[in-house]
Amino acid sequence: MFERLREDIQSVFHRDPAARNAFEVLTCYPGMHAIWIHRLSGALWHMGWKWLARLVSNFGRWLTGIEIHPGAKVGRRFFIDHGMGIVIGETAEIGDDVTLYQGVTLGGTTWNKGKRHPTLEDGVVVGAGAKVLGPFTVGAGAKVGSNAVVTKAVPPGATVVGIPGRIIVKPEVGDEQEAKRKAMAEKIGFDAYGVSEDMPDPVARAIGQLLDHLQAVDGKLDGMCGALKDLGSNYCAKDLPELRTEDFAEVKDEGAATKAG
Repeated sequence: MFERLREDIQSVFHRDPAARNAFEVLTCYPGMHAIWIHRLSGALWHMGWKWLARLVSNFGRWLTGIEIHPGAKVGRRFFIDHGMGIVIGETAEIGDDVTLYQGVTLGGTTWNKGKRHPTLEDGVVVGAGAKVLGPFTVGAGAKVGSNAVVTKAVPPGATVVGIPGRIIVKPEVGDEQEAKRKAMAEKIGFDAYGVSEDMPDPVARAIGQLLDHLQAVDGKLDGMCGALKDLGSNYCAKDLPELRTEDFAEVKDEGAATKAG
């Protein structure tokens, strides 16, 4: 028991720079209190003392603002930071070294009996306000962004953001390709990079691929126009429809706001 207690305290020091000493963690961290109360309620639950287990769990909810069903399985070095408003359902399973922030829900999407809550494998981090709903697995080392709503399985090491949750992937493009995308974006009056480049939005990534396609189409049109001109045609002298800057102003403003946030 004392070994687990020491392990819990060390996990706080590893993941919270605000922690100053062991006494402070023991007395002032509701996340730790909720985990210790859950161990007691969980033991009672598995011994068949269901009502008493729920009573102890409810006391923990009243004391800490964190609701962990006695039937939930929790691994070692589980860390709850701040914690208020966290809800963990009966069939949820949490691996080792998992971190949850305030307002997280590990919930279900059905009233049927059986497995209905998510499984979080080792090292998962779930940001403040996120909702992970359903009987699927969030792979080891995955990260769920703040306020994301995740309803599908997440592969190991992935990062999920948004509503509904989408896996983000940092685009692997060279400097030359990046410059071409930005040039094309400027040409059509749309800023597809109004998001943090450290955490690119999947929509911006898709738009980047469209810009690549437009760049290739532009090159082909230039070649065709040159060939038509050599044949004596003036078809390519016609002006293309003008793209009005104001039509893209709202999109650009939203992109800038996303980047600022």
